[in-house]
Amino acid sequence: AFFWLVSLLLASLIWFVSVQLSDRENAKLQYGLLVFGAAVSVLLQEAFRFAYFKLLKKADEGLAMISEDGRSPISLRQMAYVSGLSFGIISGAFSFVNVLADSVGPGTVGIHGDSPYYFITSAFLTMALVLLHTFWGVIFFDACERRRYWCLGLVVASHLLASGLVSL
Repeated sequence: AFFWLVSLLLASLIWFVSVQLSDRENAKLQYGLLVFGAAVSVLLQEAFRFAYFKLLKKADEGLAMISEDGRSPISLRQMAYVSGLSFGIISGAFSFVNVLADSVGPGTVGIHGDSPYYFITSAFLTMALVLLHTFWGVIFFDACERRRYWCLGLVVASHLLASGLVSL
């Protein structure tokens, strides 16, 4: 979860600086910067997922060295699952907190003619992204372990696609 938060912090800084340096009156440019920020966020998340894989691989080697039988007590699949789940849970918590913050302000969504399904839809979308992060983590770790670079590309491309679809 920490690695995901650091990637989000870096993406936010890049987006903030790019918005500050751009023409704020140009709506088309601002929309492009929003799309750019989302893409940078996904790419940084995947870069940090790779860094986390490398860190866990080193830790796995250390655990194997100090164990009695020479094997690590935690398998790579377990680490991949936990890593993906932690990325997903922190991502879901972060995104759903924004939805909950919207629910307490003036002009609450779902009242006065808006869709009454906004909150349940947001909850299902958050749940789907948590599951996607879990799957991406497992596939990513397996692809790194077996050196299947096309699978890494598939994870990054599907992550970019999912983020783009959420923006719609």
